[in-house]
Amino acid sequence: MDLLASITIGINPYLIDAGRFVLSWHGFLTFVAMVVSVYLVVRWGTREGITADSIYSVAVWCIAGGIIGARLLHVIDFWSDVYQHDPVRALYVWQGGVTIYGAILGGFVGGALYIMVRNSGWYLELWARYFRFLGEAKAAPLPGIGHLADIAAPAMLISQAIGRVGDIINGEHFANASDLPWAVTYSHPDSPAFLAGRPAAHPAVAYELLMDLMILAIIWPLRKRLRPQGMFFALYLASYSFGRFFLSFLREEFKEYGGLNEAQIIALVVMAVTIPLLIYKARFVKPELAPEDRPRRRGKRRSRA
Repeated sequence: MDLLASITIGINPYLIDAGRFVLSWHGFLTFVAMVVSVYLVVRWGTREGITADSIYSVAVWCIAGGIIGARLLHVIDFWSDVYQHDPVRALYVWQGGVTIYGAILGGFVGGALYIMVRNSGWYLELWARYFRFLGEAKAAPLPGIGHLADIAAPAMLISQAIGRVGDIINGEHFANASDLPWAVTYSHPDSPAFLAGRPAAHPAVAYELLMDLMILAIIWPLRKRLRPQGMFFALYLASYSFGRFFLSFLREEFKEYGGLNEAQIIALVVMAVTIPLLIYKARFVKPELAPEDRPRRRGKRRSRA
């Protein structure tokens, strides 16, 4: 295989490496992706009449759910090989080991649960009984789950693309060997791909970055045209899962189940739920104008006596 025909990445995978404090490009850009995602959802959500405070409140639980979900699916995938023998290591998030599907689905579950619980009768009653000294128990002006999920879907694709930049730099996701001109090799001695002696390979995570942006360009015009609320988010999940299923054949995963890796199995499950949902429930409507874009009604002129 001609290494001269490949792209060589020699960037240090660690943005900061100061003794016990280590910050990888992946970790840094994941943080940037979260900030960008929250910023965009607040920007777009306030245009549709949702308060910024309510979005921030939901975002906290989305981030918490995303972290838990991302770690949980990784631990499940490697339970028999790693964590079964040392379960405490499942808590060592700083050592790496997360999944994008866990972040997406865990973030959705975390935010949805908060919206459902926060204004529920039993929660307000519990607050009034035991935590009244912290303030009055009253319902918060939270958005609907489907409405907020639809607003967040494009932001998720942008954030996923940003996060994949870190993966490209780090070289921690191995892919099938390739002799294509855009195949990638890693030359920095701290890169996982270099340490593993990996040959020139498909830049699978770069393909996914481009896929995320392509999906965004395709579905963006439909963001105000699919109803009921939540269908645009379902379209995002179905589109991403379809692409991710086939891209995963280019990646070398440590664990496979019947010839498929964990991401592919989850992609099939997600498509099995979202595609029928879109077929039987989604409908097209005329785009709705945001409150600030709606024409103002002029007051009636006073009649002259």
